[in-house]
Amino acid sequence: MSGPAEGERAAGGKPRLTRQGSIRRTSLLDAAETVLVDKGNASASLRAIADAAGIRIGHLQHYFPTRADLIKAVLERALDRSLERLADATGLRVSPDDPSDIRPSQGRADTADVVAVVLAEQDDPRLVRLYVEVWALAARDDDTARVVREFYQRYVTHVAALVRLNRPEWPADLCQARAETFVALAEGAALLRSGIVGTRSAAMDAELARQAVRLLSA
Repeated sequence: MSGPAEGERAAGGKPRLTRQGSIRRTSLLDAAETVLVDKGNASASLRAIADAAGIRIGHLQHYFPTRADLIKAVLERALDRSLERLADATGLRVSPDDPSDIRPSQGRADTADVVAVVLAEQDDPRLVRLYVEVWALAARDDDTARVVREFYQRYVTHVAALVRLNRPEWPADLCQARAETFVALAEGAALLRSGIVGTRSAAMDAELARQAVRLLSA
């Protein structure tokens, strides 16, 4: 049964929210990010997030019945924002409903520009901290782990589509392997480049960018 903020199903099977429902959903995602980043994953209960949003827990569960549902929405929003930044910087557009559908403004995507956008996101300490806290939560919670695996499967699918776009002669399994390696490299680099587990250097940044570009197109 639809809640009062929901209408018909939109593309992709997601409920279409009223304007007020959409505003409230956004505020709940903001609250979840704030709790994760400022208080850590151990404090990221539904009750704590509801308190941060100034609502009853039952109201929160109207939008997100479980914490895994909420984490999934947080990650999806983060990825959608990344794709918007990528489109603005490179002209590369990805279908929100089909992660394998990627369309450049020209015949090929400039992989150096793509890598620059991806690495630039690691300059945002709150964004890096958000991912770190979600990873830590996933390590202890099976439902969150499932959501995180689905998120990274979508991320890898986006990257594999980019590899195929630039190197259509490559077999699908090679494109997949390159995409998986790129994601592993970028995500691991976030820990070092953010200062969480190491220090950053200009030489490392240059070599990281070179290797990332190579994975995507060379």
